Amino acid sequence: MAHPPAALPPDAEPIFRLGRAIAQTLADAGHEAWFVGGCVRDRVMGLPLHDLDLATSAPPAVLARLFPRAVQAGAHFGVFLVRENGVEVQVATYRTESSYLDGRRPAEVRFETDVRRDVERRDFTINSLLENPWTGEIVDFCGGLADIGGRIIRAIGEPSKRFAEDHLRLLRGVRFAARLGFHIEPATFAAMRRSAPLIRRTAPERVRDELVRMLTEGAARRAFQLLDETGLLEVILPEVARMKGVPQPPEHHPEGDVWVHTLLLLEQLQNPAPALALAALLHDVGKPATFQVTDRIRFNGHDQVGAAMARRILARLRFPGEIAGTAAELVAQHMRFADALKMRESTFKRFARQPLFPLLLELYRMDKLAGNRDLTKYNEVLRRWRSIPPDEYRPAPLLSGHDLLALGVPRGPLVGRLLAGLEDEQLEGRLNSRQEAEAWVRQALERETT
Repeated sequence: MAHPPAALPPDAEPIFRLGRAIAQTLADAGHEAWFVGGCVRDRVMGLPLHDLDLATSAPPAVLARLFPRAVQAGAHFGVFLVRENGVEVQVATYRTESSYLDGRRPAEVRFETDVRRDVERRDFTINSLLENPWTGEIVDFCGGLADIGGRIIRAIGEPSKRFAEDHLRLLRGVRFAARLGFHIEPATFAAMRRSAPLIRRTAPERVRDELVRMLTEGAARRAFQLLDETGLLEVILPEVARMKGVPQPPEHHPEGDVWVHTLLLLEQLQNPAPALALAALLHDVGKPATFQVTDRIRFNGHDQVGAAMARRILARLRFPGEIAGTAAELVAQHMRFADALKMRESTFKRFARQPLFPLLLELYRMDKLAGNRDLTKYNEVLRRWRSIPPDEYRPAPLLSGHDLLALGVPRGPLVGRLLAGLEDEQLEGRLNSRQEAEAWVRQALERETT
């Protein structure tokens, strides 16, 4: 079914110009070419254009000849990546697929000449739209425009079959519903709940990438609510699912249990770095394991327990070491703000001079807003941090190890202790010159020998 054209983006947009040029090359060679999938969906909805996919009747051999510099992203699937001036367009031959054996890759791929066959094997109706590259006319074989209008996520055809073909579609459905503010059509939702255990068969790297998108693209709270409602959370992040029903002391957390608190924190994420987003999700993952009731509800050591759990979870999901390490360290240190205003000057400066301190501070702010919403201490810490000149956080050493040896300090662990002590004195503002430092070392040596 054809529909009026969508508003075209400016011709100056590089990716759109490249897409049109590719389509023209294909048309000149006698082949059909359509913009297809998420890029059409986003243009219909008036969302920014980030990528562009093109479907064509040209078989892979023709694509290889027409675009000799293109990268073959999947020769078996007839997928080519055409790159020019820093932009990339994915070009794929019409195809149908069958006999999925591993929940991702079809055992059989058949190249087609009918574009309708191609769109009917895709995941959701909203991703099945076609756009004429020259006129902007939208062609809709699967009801995608109606579902965009109704704000509906609906699987194409039989939902259980779609999820059996590629299990990652379970997570993609959640992500689309959350990010776009759509609801999941009942039959599709029911199939997602039935099919949730299948996600165990999906490569951890693919699950990881979808989770990062959920956490960083917006609507993270809604995404994790849907993961819970569909049963997917228990399968992929059982440690997070165990937060549900774990009570917290009401004077600090009037909002409710650990799960509710975490959802409120996720709601505040605005284009976060992946490590911060993961720390937001996992900052209290150690609470269920450390829950106890003494004089009140307590979670003693949940920060360190949670950091160890975060490292295991992120390793299981194959996160890069730098991201996993930063996220775990944020979890490990997120409770340090409880004593930040009582810290000695040297202790505070060491705490605040860490490269990750701005992320820690932001996690603390969100943590408070997801609890009793009292930002008094946050604002005081922020003022203390900003009041200290940058060069006072890491002053140049007044003396070196060689200097200490020259002053008569014997080789050994005492050198390290004295260097640390000198830095403390500098950070406290009690030593400001080499002469003062040398005098301090001589006094320290006298104390060591008496």
